[in-house]
Amino acid sequence: MTNELTFRISTTPFDEDYSPSAESRATTNFANLARGEDRQQNLRSVLTMIDRRCNDLAPWDNPNGDRYAVELEIVSVDAALAVDGEERHFPLLEVLDVHIRDSHTGIRHHGIVGNNFSSYVRDYDFSVRLPAVTADAGAFTVPDDFGALHGALFQAFLDSDAYRARFEAPPVICISVSTSKTYRRTDNTHPVLGVEYLQSEYSLTDEYFSRMGLRVRYFMPAGSAAPLAFYFRGDLANDYTNLQLIGTISTMESFQKIYRPEIYNANAAAGSVYRPSLEHGDFSRTQVDYDRVERAQLAITQGTYAAEHFLATYGDVLARWAGLEPALAR
Repeated sequence: MTNELTFRISTTPFDEDYSPSAESRATTNFANLARGEDRQQNLRSVLTMIDRRCNDLAPWDNPNGDRYAVELEIVSVDAALAVDGEERHFPLLEVLDVHIRDSHTGIRHHGIVGNNFSSYVRDYDFSVRLPAVTADAGAFTVPDDFGALHGALFQAFLDSDAYRARFEAPPVICISVSTSKTYRRTDNTHPVLGVEYLQSEYSLTDEYFSRMGLRVRYFMPAGSAAPLAFYFRGDLANDYTNLQLIGTISTMESFQKIYRPEIYNANAAAGSVYRPSLEHGDFSRTQVDYDRVERAQLAITQGTYAAEHFLATYGDVLARWAGLEPALAR
């Protein structure tokens, strides 16, 4: 048996006319915003929030605060596995790619790919496998190989010809800080990323992303209510331009104000010692409809789909490809 993994990239504009296709991942957060009666208003609102925040973070030579417009594309990645000479395709992940259009120069700058990262295998790991292992053990239990297959798949994609042909720089995945950890402000400040925070120990998500070959740093940009977690390869503070970092921050902070308003739309900013909480009551809601309960339920559905249509059939083959024990991929 021979098996080789290749990747195929497709893109879809994420604008006010976006409507999820039948092939869209059900748990992709931006797809959740584009369903229901208020879908178009939701999309207009979040895109306006992103543009406003981008211009707020880039005030130089921008007296009216309207110089830049952020343009987003959904990047969908399929993997193709050659098994006994036959190619089998399966959906792997989705992220957002960012461009920033400068109305003064007419230049469309490429930002950083990686926001709103989601994947079938990650949904399986967190929403299906981890609860099952914990139930069997009778206490919260993380398998030793947790995230190993997902990490191998992700790193193979980053090192692939398909990725390198389309993206010049490694991704930056920006998400919420963990509600299970405490963060402490440092004296280190970046002109765009803002003030850096540290924590004494990594969260399960941090460890999971480390399997993907990504390091993490936590920064709170100027005007933000809470720090964000940035996962990256290389040097976060020096590998990207200020405008690229602004594109990432403005996009993900706007989404987080919708997803987690208790943290990112709080009425008071994080202090020198900060413990995020979804029970925090002093916050403002955005005018964008988002159902966190539905998102959690869909993650189980999506993870189950991955188990039944992907891992049950190709788990052993992929485990051998990744150098894992076959049983550890399921």
